[in-house]
Amino acid sequence: MEVRYSTHPDQAKHYTTEELRKAFLIESLFVAGEIKMVYTHEDRVVIGGAVPAKEPLYLETAGTLKTDYFLERREIGIINIGGRGSVIVDGEVYELNKKDGLYVGKGNKEVKFQSEDAEHPARFYFVSALAHQTYPTKKIDIKQAEPVHLGSLSESNERTIYKFIHADGVQSCQLMMGMTILEPNNMWNTMPAHLHDRRMEVYLYFDLEEDGRVFHFMGQPHETRHLVVRNEQAVISPGWSIHSGVGTKHYTFIWAMAGENYTFTDMEPVDMKDLR
Repeated sequence: MEVRYSTHPDQAKHYTTEELRKAFLIESLFVAGEIKMVYTHEDRVVIGGAVPAKEPLYLETAGTLKTDYFLERREIGIINIGGRGSVIVDGEVYELNKKDGLYVGKGNKEVKFQSEDAEHPARFYFVSALAHQTYPTKKIDIKQAEPVHLGSLSESNERTIYKFIHADGVQSCQLMMGMTILEPNNMWNTMPAHLHDRRMEVYLYFDLEEDGRVFHFMGQPHETRHLVVRNEQAVISPGWSIHSGVGTKHYTFIWAMAGENYTFTDMEPVDMKDLR
């Protein structure tokens, strides 16, 4: 498990491109036959990817967590971005098609990932946050997730937000998670920008063509920076940072938040005139 430490905004504004990428960009999460994880000190969130091939993969604890099993003091949200697969939680099987999700609550001891077809494996993306209470494990079919339509074609940001884990849907302690799908010929997400100082956020960009890129904007409103992001790469966004992006081609992204406030709409909008 890789560990990323928190960064003060005054420090980040002096970073080189390589230093920004090392601190905030997760370049490789999905490796066949492996589970890869990054532990960030931003709200103690764990970000991971699991690609089971012929054999299932078990979600095991790490020395970083100092627990007997992974979900001893944690909850987790999982979304499949690959071929059909299953997540087995303490013996209960949950089948996930592409873009289906699963919430698993604190206290479940065994989590196992497996693919239906090793030639077209599932690609499980997951985000885990600390938890103080147990909530039921629930599958989230994207067809049943709450859609919110935002933006317009004239602003190049017409999109649909699917809320998977949130206060009015699948319950959790502090984790919120969902997916945003842009309509064809729309490239911008979350612009005008915003931030929420009471919780961090992590973005995973996927369904992006090989030669496509997303320019992810971050930093304080008056000190913006950007990261050039490829398909299936993730960005850690601290509470002090805006998080917005524009793609060279069509893409989808998964957002996940954890921190103090559990209200989805708790955010501070940033006026365009204040961006620098």
